[in-house]
Amino acid sequence: MILELGADAEEYGRAALRAFDAAGGDELVVRADADPAVRDELVSPVLRGLGAFDLKPRADADELEAAAALCRSAGYWALPYPVAECLSAPAGLDVDGLIVVAEHEPAGAVAGLSKRWAAVTLAGVRSTAVTQPAAGPGLVAELTLTELDTAGADDVALALALGCWTLLGMLDRALDLTKDHVRLREQFGQPLAKFQGVQFQLTDAEVERAGLDILAKYALWSIATARPEAVDDALALRAAALEAADVVFRVCHQLHGAVGFCDETALSWLSRYSQPLRRLPWGLSATRGLLVERAGRTGLTGLYAG
Repeated sequence: MILELGADAEEYGRAALRAFDAAGGDELVVRADADPAVRDELVSPVLRGLGAFDLKPRADADELEAAAALCRSAGYWALPYPVAECLSAPAGLDVDGLIVVAEHEPAGAVAGLSKRWAAVTLAGVRSTAVTQPAAGPGLVAELTLTELDTAGADDVALALALGCWTLLGMLDRALDLTKDHVRLREQFGQPLAKFQGVQFQLTDAEVERAGLDILAKYALWSIATARPEAVDDALALRAAALEAADVVFRVCHQLHGAVGFCDETALSWLSRYSQPLRRLPWGLSATRGLLVERAGRTGLTGLYAG
């Protein structure tokens, strides 16, 4: 297995970072939060310019890597758009995107968008999904489902994995913001970055982020090679992503102090908009429980073996 993205995918991700920055950067999520109805007009032109809607990650390994890089860049800017869901649209269904949902109280961060959604459960039950008008925190909307079939088992892994790539991008940015903050902020006549305790905390957070980076690439390889364990690998990735997010955001908020919870601070928006990814379709405990149900007897294989 090769646990690195190709050069073309990496460059595509960098191009996406620049495009999102030029389109407004941190202001995009602020404007969408104030009026969810403007999400599409704010972001869709940028994605079309990047050719995002032409990517076919289910059909081509190179485009799968490009999709992952795009999701990571979207997460870096807390882009107020369901990029991972749109890229996960299954072949054979006339929809704009796919949302992985829990068995009960299905919801997705798709409020304010006029799109045709499909939903799928971990068991592979596929449905059409209609969003309810009210937008909750994080642009989350409740979904009304109409069952279509039970043929969606192969659709789940990609949608779960790309969501984790988005969360990985958020952790990248949270750490970048925090490193800048501790270099600039001084206490007792020296930057916070000089204190050993601060260095230890940042090291702990970086270890979590770096580990997630490797697991995200492994899950991508598992999907690209159509491993029978791909869904288990995606679930394991989600569990690792949620664990890493808990550590990284805790450290970043501690080192920012109270200012990290102010709307004037990018970390505040990033942390707030990580919540739908961290809670939907399942939180950490539920994700671990599902992983145990699926792989508890045989265990995970590949990178996890030994």
